[in-house]
Amino acid sequence: MSEVNKWDERYATDDFAYGTEPNDFLRESIQHLPAGGRILCLAEGEGRNAVFLARHGFNVVAVDSSTVGLRKAQKLADENGVQITTIVADLAEFTIADSSFDGVISIFCHLPPAVRSRLHRQVIDGLKIGGTLILEGYTPEQLHQGTGGPPVKELMMTLTIVQDDFRDLNQIHLLETTREILEGTLHTGTGAVVQFIGEKS
Repeated sequence: MSEVNKWDERYATDDFAYGTEPNDFLRESIQHLPAGGRILCLAEGEGRNAVFLARHGFNVVAVDSSTVGLRKAQKLADENGVQITTIVADLAEFTIADSSFDGVISIFCHLPPAVRSRLHRQVIDGLKIGGTLILEGYTPEQLHQGTGGPPVKELMMTLTIVQDDFRDLNQIHLLETTREILEGTLHTGTGAVVQFIGEKS
């Protein structure tokens, strides 16, 4: 089964695999985003973070490889009385135009190292001056938790990887920690994560 079909299958239920509420770290960090700005949500799936941001007045573009997931994201947006733009794309091939976003949201966006490195470079270039990146991802310690996330270490992130990839941003927050994550049925329990907030100057 291809990667795209895997996610289409995962999202092909009436339930929302990761719930309809936003990621806690994003909720706690929203004040760092330029008010009313244009925001790109990477690997957005069924739209919970995009809809949350749209409800707070942001102009949101949600990208994911799953047509099924983004269809549900549009439905969730409709139910919340907001609008979001959705783009079906493989992040290995997706291009972020330079200086095109006031913020980028990367929540559990796990990719092969070469794809991740290319995308993270584009994230930096794609931010406007004063734009902000908010990122949370699982670390290799998550493999011992059994509470969600990729099954292999290569797809995980570490504090060192994040710090190195985004060294050109002004670091506002960088932390490796464990926290309780209650997001639908697939992220439930103690999670080992790395968190980052950076601003482009």
